[in-house]
Amino acid sequence: MRRSVAVLAVAAGAAAAVWTGTTAEGHLRGAVHGADPGGPGRRAVTVAKAPEFDRLRLRGTLRAYLRNRPGRAGVLATDLRSGLTFGLNETSQFVTASVIKLDILAALLLQRQGQGLGLSGSERALAARMIRRSDNAAADALYADIGRDGGLRRAGAVFGFERTDPYPVSWGSSWTSPSDQVRLIRSLASGRGPLAPANRRYVLRLMRSVVPAQAWGISAAARPGERVALKNGWVPLRYEGNGWAVNSVGRITGPGHDFVVAVFSCDSPTMGDGVSTVEHVATTVVSALRGAEG
Repeated sequence: MRRSVAVLAVAAGAAAAVWTGTTAEGHLRGAVHGADPGGPGRRAVTVAKAPEFDRLRLRGTLRAYLRNRPGRAGVLATDLRSGLTFGLNETSQFVTASVIKLDILAALLLQRQGQGLGLSGSERALAARMIRRSDNAAADALYADIGRDGGLRRAGAVFGFERTDPYPVSWGSSWTSPSDQVRLIRSLASGRGPLAPANRRYVLRLMRSVVPAQAWGISAAARPGERVALKNGWVPLRYEGNGWAVNSVGRITGPGHDFVVAVFSCDSPTMGDGVSTVEHVATTVVSALRGAEG
């Protein structure tokens, strides 16, 4: 199983600037004024650089946290504005639970698009229930419509999936990786993907309108006023592991940032434990990406 790493570092200050400290998210708390060589007695305010992104430090922080948590977890996060990215166990496979419903919808749209068609009224109703309320019966119907695992595999090849294995009957028993789900959401967010712009906007609009009871997960990493589009998954494991699989994927957009995030976990004793792990990992990584330079 491949492991990819990444994390934060403190930037060396410019010659004319001195750091007096940074917050946890790398914001400048103070800088020393230096003499202006252009004239006697003048003072110039220097602008300090953002701290560099220390991947080794962030990796160590997350690993220390996860050592004290039950089960295992993986994460991949990218800021589409800055280009900074961080992954830990991002190519590891996890049981999808209801996160795969996002893939089902993407596969359905891809198929209809290839046929020169839009979704029917009944398909739109099922898609809304499947994403906004995580309705399992709606997912069953649309999974059958796309050709079950065969349909997902064909769509996955188009989206560039490398670590996703759909389950033939029970969609929730499929396996995927944070890296594959970031590929999918990035294709929705970046404007460079196989789905037409209207279809990309449609999926993101549904993800922004999940019912409040299901708005946990990567949303914990958002600041007030930022927009969150997400799809979560949670299921007690019986054959693929122990405890719970709890996952959250999506997008956080705000001034200066556009984060695409996928966090997966498994073998948590309770769903609450899994949610806590996912939210802590998401918040830690997104906070590290804010305000740092590559």
